[in-house]
Amino acid sequence: MPDAFTAYYRDFLDGSYDCVDRVVLNAYFPMGHSPAGFRHWWRQLCGSEETLDDNHLMRLAGRFSRRLRAYAETHSIRVVACEAGERKHEIAQRYLAAHPDAQGLFLVLVARAQAPVWQVQRGENGDLNLRHPKHLPFVNHYSFHLLDPDWGHITIRMCGHPPFPAQIILNGHEYLACQLGKAGHSFQKEGNGFTQIQEGVDLALVADASRPPDAIGRLSQVCERWISSACLCFALSSEEREHSGFRSQFSVYQGEYSRNLWFRQGSQMEQLFEGLIDRPRSALDVPRIKTILGLKRHPSRRRGRTCRCREQIVVERPVYNLSVLKVHFGALTLKVYPKGERVLRFEAIVHTTRDLGCGRLLERFAQIVTCLQGHLQRFLNVLREVDAPFIADAGFVAEAGDRTCDLRLR
Repeated sequence: MPDAFTAYYRDFLDGSYDCVDRVVLNAYFPMGHSPAGFRHWWRQLCGSEETLDDNHLMRLAGRFSRRLRAYAETHSIRVVACEAGERKHEIAQRYLAAHPDAQGLFLVLVARAQAPVWQVQRGENGDLNLRHPKHLPFVNHYSFHLLDPDWGHITIRMCGHPPFPAQIILNGHEYLACQLGKAGHSFQKEGNGFTQIQEGVDLALVADASRPPDAIGRLSQVCERWISSACLCFALSSEEREHSGFRSQFSVYQGEYSRNLWFRQGSQMEQLFEGLIDRPRSALDVPRIKTILGLKRHPSRRRGRTCRCREQIVVERPVYNLSVLKVHFGALTLKVYPKGERVLRFEAIVHTTRDLGCGRLLERFAQIVTCLQGHLQRFLNVLREVDAPFIADAGFVAEAGDRTCDLRLR
């Protein structure tokens, strides 16, 4: 959809495209997250509740670990124990750089994190009670790093204790790169963004094809394929899953949507971005941010919630010579930052899709993306309104040759 910001600067652009970026899905077994449902599943799995106790639950987690390590040793897959705070995705990227021929499951990272595991209590009269401990224990979580022919690098982070909840992390730019590679197009990619491509129109077409609702079926297929063949197989055999009725469902936990503008000259993009950092940041306030996000009330006070809510407009510099303008408001974040020499990216990020109010199941993925697209659209329109009084009669100064070339706007 066109926005005022992109339309105003279209004379300085070689092109633009929208893309769903990082998507985090929750994979869960609904029956296993309630005491009655878990007891019913255990009876289906073992035949009775006589073996339902803490020892047998721990044995099931131990069997997961033993099977995984035996499979990894047989197929020469590295299993690495990670310390708290280590960037696991960076470890996987370094491994991929050193092993460019990797396919399928190529790395497993193990780390301890808190999880709501079940504790079994039996009374003197034999009554059974399942509950979660008051202080969640730290248990092993396994990050399975995979290379999919259609989605590129995929990460599945699974808890080793029943009911084996997991998170699946995918990236829309990885999907676009795989599709362009299959079509024989040449491109340059920096991280999760394209910095150079010869067929810009083709990229826009592929980006359109990756949007919902078609993406819902692709996401469901890739998740079911890998979580069954590369993760759950170590916890339960296919016969055990079929006999007990174990089947994962998927919901959208986090999502990112971006608009990428390709500038003809990097100097023009740099001067525009510096202006966005200096001027609109001081003009954006909480009422204006609520207008951008379409909120009538404070997000922390809706539906009786009293959680702390971030209200920040900050400029971060994560690495040398890179600035990022961020607008935080509750579980939503809007970002502006350069990607490469000529690409300016605008992102809308939802950290918890519950706050969008449009549902979290995978079937609602189209509504979630549409909501993020609307936030990004309004954000760009507001940036144009705030920036207009300062640059309407000014010009970009491009340093070329004698550094006196004055490029004036219409």
